[in-house]
Amino acid sequence: MIDLLFIVALTLTEIHFGVPLMYYWYAKTKWLPKPWNIKTDKNYTPKVTIIIPTYREAKLIENRLDNIYNQNYPKELIEIIVIDSGSDDETPVIVEKWASKHKNINLKLIKEKERKGKANALNHALKYTTSNIVITADVDATWPSNALREALRWFRDPAVGAVSCLKGPTHSGPVGVEEGYRHYYNILRIAESKAYSTPIFHGELAAFRKKLLKKLGGFPTDIGSDDSHTATLIALMGYRSITPETLWIKEIVPRKGYHAWRIRRAQHLVQHFQKILKKAIIKTSKRNNGEAIKTFKTILAIEEYLHLANPWILAIAIILLLIDTLVFNSFSALITLLLGLTLLSIKKYRVWITQQFHLITATLKNAWSKEIIWNKQAKQLD
Repeated sequence: MIDLLFIVALTLTEIHFGVPLMYYWYAKTKWLPKPWNIKTDKNYTPKVTIIIPTYREAKLIENRLDNIYNQNYPKELIEIIVIDSGSDDETPVIVEKWASKHKNINLKLIKEKERKGKANALNHALKYTTSNIVITADVDATWPSNALREALRWFRDPAVGAVSCLKGPTHSGPVGVEEGYRHYYNILRIAESKAYSTPIFHGELAAFRKKLLKKLGGFPTDIGSDDSHTATLIALMGYRSITPETLWIKEIVPRKGYHAWRIRRAQHLVQHFQKILKKAIIKTSKRNNGEAIKTFKTILAIEEYLHLANPWILAIAIILLLIDTLVFNSFSALITLLLGLTLLSIKKYRVWITQQFHLITATLKNAWSKEIIWNKQAKQLD
């Protein structure tokens, strides 16, 4: 007798693992070795505005400002805007004290009475910027001393509209999940960037041409992934949104509440791809209507599938295997489930399954809360 449930479950499992593996192989072998085809200049030093949104960052803000101050970039070309969203700790006081001791760098402190979300704060701060390049920067990150030069040299080419970074975690996370996740994740960001653009950016360092931000009306306030969504819209306008392989930053990973932190981030990516997906017809940019835009639309479609559909294909396969085991006593289904559990001892498999769990949970959580304004998680420098 044909075990139809098992065949369907096995087919779904093959699709779930096969599509991302094929995409990763193609990106790594076909796109990653490609030249950038971007005219850069390591001596290009435009004026830049760095916006740092804060909320209860008293433990980290001084180190973050020191980190930016120690960039090997002309201080007279750096403008820092700290926009504090109603912190009830010493964050604003620490910023003011720091500014009084570092008068050779331009720092503006904007105090909001009410916390309305990161994108709202960025849009508020954007009104006070005086540079053509704007960088948004999270507090819980550390830049290497050459980060500004490395990010800004790409803007020498007018084809580049946005630049982000690669992230290395301060520690590997539970059972090595964060470290393992970042390895393949970073390779995809570089490969997609070399193909044309990547639809995923990082708030730890995200640089944009201000004229493009203005054209978009600022950052989106209805979703949490303001950086990725803005970069994607810029790419669809015909400018490149890239992550160079030479621009690395360190990100503080919470030691408590790690999975809640990852789920919130997954929520924001899911919101980003859902919002892009709703634009059923994306008009081709007049600036660039060639193969590059077509390639980016392919990248975008695959990333939408990987974030919105692929996790649920695995969930359906597992449910079918459980039904086949418990209701129809299928030995094949039972062995397959046990094999899946055994494979969790392998780091790469464990990392992948954890990510699927985060995306499924994130999608469900989005049904009642988008977590645009989230509870602050305790982080500290190691």
